[in-house]
Parts: sequence; structure tokens; C-alpha cells
Amino acid sequence: MRALKGAALAMVMAPMSGQAAPESVEKPNIILILADDLGAVDLNCYGSEDLYTPNLNKLAADGLRFSQFYVVAPVCASSRAAIQTGRYPDHNGVVRNGQNLHKDETTIAEMLKPAGYSTALIGKWHVGMQWGGPNAEGFDYFYGHLGGCIENWGHNTLNWETGQVTVHDLWKNDKAVHREGSHFGDILAEESINYIRQHKDEPFFLYAAFNSPHYPVQPLKHHYDRYSNLDEPRRSYAAFVSTLDEQVGRIVKAVDDCGLREKTMIVFLSDHGCSREQRNALFIKDADPNNPGGGSSGPYRGGKFEVWEGGVRVPCIISMPGSVPQGETRDQVAASIDFLPTFAKLAGAELPAKPIDGQPLNSLFEDNNQPTLHSALRYVGEWDPIWAIRTGDWKLVKHRELLFLSDMSRDVTETDNLAAKYPEKVKELMKLYEDMKR
Repeated sequence: MRALKGAALAMVMAPMSGQAAPESVEKPNIILILADDLGAVDLNCYGSEDLYTPNLNKLAADGLRFSQFYVVAPVCASSRAAIQTGRYPDHNGVVRNGQNLHKDETTIAEMLKPAGYSTALIGKWHVGMQWGGPNAEGFDYFYGHLGGCIENWGHNTLNWETGQVTVHDLWKNDKAVHREGSHFGDILAEESINYIRQHKDEPFFLYAAFNSPHYPVQPLKHHYDRYSNLDEPRRSYAAFVSTLDEQVGRIVKAVDDCGLREKTMIVFLSDHGCSREQRNALFIKDADPNNPGGGSSGPYRGGKFEVWEGGVRVPCIISMPGSVPQGETRDQVAASIDFLPTFAKLAGAELPAKPIDGQPLNSLFEDNNQPTLHSALRYVGEWDPIWAIRTGDWKLVKHRELLFLSDMSRDVTETDNLAAKYPEKVKELMKLYEDMKR
């Protein structure tokens, strides 16, 4: 087991008593970086052989890589709300795109502010404007877009039937800003770097929420040129992933340049699996009608909108040299709802009053022999009846009329339906799912 440095050890191992961390303990910075529609295997460190992701590979080498990490919803808004609240979508009220995060829910930012943190969201919000947007949900600073996606060079929403511009959607707090001609991912990286430099002398929480490789697929040209050996739509998608990788690398470099690397936890994951929507074809010439987005789920079934593995199993990297082991893998099942309690424990922050569905991951940082933290994990689809539940190696998918039971120790591809062979297990998991909804 890798020894943790003194101050970091005190923070990581602090009891979840609701007490704030002592002022004498230096609190770590937290940077949560979220990709959008990234395929389950679309990083070199997750198995891709045709992409170029050196910065995320290095982040994984400098930290932990989870092999069985899940989001609890396969669609943007509900996944993001679950990350921010540590609660399942049907507990926090955001079960589909277009719904607002309720003002009574506590976000990571709202939890960390009383513990002395400055907070910023730079990038994609997408959980509503009903209560005033990110600034009303604990974020001191917001620079980004409120809706689900924008055109990366003009920063407008689009009519997805025609591809025509509709509404401008780029904001600095509550004021519209215009940066036409600048790639949104570059703006996100630039704003993140400025924020890190401005707040390097105080604890901060930065939520850097990219909109890539979500459609419209608009990579930087030098990355598009790199992939002349690939056919479309993989070429454009690969170039957009490499664009994301470059922009993430710039943020991590800023942390290094400010001398903050060993006191900053950096988390990277995707909000769900890759998109196979026809909307991708609006910006990719010669897109494959069967996979117009170009992303890959590898051996896993399905993608975005689906609770098969390809929709909910995502890359996840956690790095904090000196406090989190480097170059190691964790095979325990973990989930995006675990970040809120993990950050609470790290920062000595008080947990929200509402019940939290996640479990703190901190014990996994120091000991690979820890058991999986979740006795069961649910995945909530955007529309009923689409859901799934996993307990141990058993996973049950309810996809409309289909009940599909898999043994994940033998079949991660979810191709062998064991429901007829184990009807009692199906009943058990169906009851467990309903019990956990309460």
C-alpha cells in the first residue's frame, strides 16, 4: 500500500462526523472534469488502439484507473444531476433531459462552500434555469452554456432537424458573452486555467464540464489532419476526442505550473456512453447510418440512452500524486454518485441533510483489497420502463418488455440472457430495484 502524505492522510481518513476539517489542515483543491458522450473504451488507457490521448493516459499513469466505474443514468441531464447531488435520478428529481434540478437539492458546490471552498462551473450545465442556474446552486463563478449542446465556434444552440442556429447560449454568470471564432473547448480550458491561477492560494472546487465529443462533432483541424488513415465517422470523432485530450492536458499543466499538483485531486470521467444518434450526421460527412457518432463501446452492448454496459460503464481516472496511488487499477464497482461523499470526506465538509446514495471512495485509494462499496447499484433510464440493477456479478436489465439477466463475471457483453434459467434471481432483483427506489 502506498503511504499517504501527512496532511493528505488526515483529510482522506477524517471521520464523516459532520464536523469541518480543522483550520490547521490544508484542504485539497478538487477538479472534476467531465467528458460528454465519450465511448467506454475510447481512450488509449482504456484499450483504444486507433486514438491518440497522451494527456489522459498520463493522468491515469499518475493516478488510479477504475475498470468497473458507472454512471447511474445514460443521458446527460440526469447523469449530471446525480453526480452533483450524490443521489439517484428518481431521488433528486431529474430523470430526463429538460428537467430542472430542484432548489432543495444540495450540489457538491453548495456542500463545499461552507467548508471554505471557492467554486466554479466552467462548461456545460444542462440541469435547468428554474432557480437561477449554476450561480443559484453554489457556484461562485459560471462560464459556459446552460443547455445540452452548442455549436463550438459560434456558441449557439441548433435546430437538430435542419442544423440551423437558433439561440445564443454562452454565459459569464448571468450575462451573455460573445466569443465567436474561438473553439468552445479552448474557451473552457482558458477559463479553467485563469480560475486556477486566480485561486491558487485558497481551496477551490472546479467543475470543468466539457461538451465534447458530444455532437456537433467539431474537432480542431490539426487533430482532424492526424487521423487521415481513419474513415468517417470515426475520423471526426477520434479528432474530437484528441481535441478534448489536448484541452484537458492544458488544465492539468496549469495545476502543475502553479505548484498545486500534490494538493489537487483531479477526477476525469464521462457522463455516459457514446452517442449513436442521427444528429451526429449533420456535422460528419459520410457518417455511418448504424453508428453516425463514431464512438465505440468496445465489447459492451449499447450506448447513450441505454442501461446496457455501453451506456453506463465509463472511463474514470482519479489522480492526486502523494495521496492516491499512481499507475494502479481498481476493479471494484464504483459510481458517479460516490463523488459527493468522497469530496466531503476529503475536504472535511458536512454532508447534505438529504440521504446520499453514494459511498465515499477514499478507502479504495489506500487499499486495493477493500470490497466493492455498493451491495447493489441501480441505473435509471430516461423513460420507463428502462432501468437496470446490479448486485455482485448479477445484472438485470428491464428494457421495455424485455427482462435480461446477465452474469457479469462471465458475460460483460450481455449477449446470454439467463432470465429463463434463473427466474427466482429475476424476481429477487426486480424487488430489490423497487425497494431501492423508496
